[in-house]
Amino acid sequence: MEVEIVIPAVNEERRLPRTIAVTVDYLRGQPWSSAVVVVDNDSVDCTIDVPERYDNPVTPVHVIGCSEHGKGAAVRRGLVTSAARFIGFVDADNATPIETLDKALPLLRNGYAAVIASRHVDGSHCEVESALRRCGGWTFRRLARIALPDIADTQCGFKFFDGPLVRRVAADCQVNGFAFDVELLARLVRSGGRVAEVPVDWSDMPGSTFSARRDGLRSMADVLRISLAR
Repeated sequence: MEVEIVIPAVNEERRLPRTIAVTVDYLRGQPWSSAVVVVDNDSVDCTIDVPERYDNPVTPVHVIGCSEHGKGAAVRRGLVTSAARFIGFVDADNATPIETLDKALPLLRNGYAAVIASRHVDGSHCEVESALRRCGGWTFRRLARIALPDIADTQCGFKFFDGPLVRRVAADCQVNGFAFDVELLARLVRSGGRVAEVPVDWSDMPGSTFSARRDGLRSMADVLRISLAR
């Protein structure tokens, strides 16, 4: 398999169908082999039933489970169970267009360890977020810069990697929450991998599972621990 796309999902039966549909439609038009893997993070709705509607021999779509709670745990399971040459993850809300992969794959083939979409580099278009999310995002980025001073946006939900390398690195990651991205990228950089950021047209989609009150402080604490582990 050339490219595998992981979609972490918890209670996403409403948003997931459109995301899978546009992703599969895009992949069917590409000359390389691909598959979509939905990682169901212990959903209590019908998320687990959505992928089978889109499964087909050309672009397989299947679901695996993850009993450990947290986006990081779900992404990590998707990464380490993959066997693809290139592996990445996207959010279930389709906030980042799947066509961004057109920019990512050439860079991966040229030797980059990771190519990530960034809302904070020249050429990006970012729909305005709420004041609370903007404030929280600014604070988080400042903390993430301690561990990753050369990366402008660690949290955009579109990241693709060299498969063999990221599987080795992800297996050692410990953060299960939303700061998983920082830990994974930091470990890649410390192992000598190069990270490229590409501009993106990003939309703030309704229905996010991130809670500033529930997840914000925990994520910031996780980032500080990652930074201190340098």
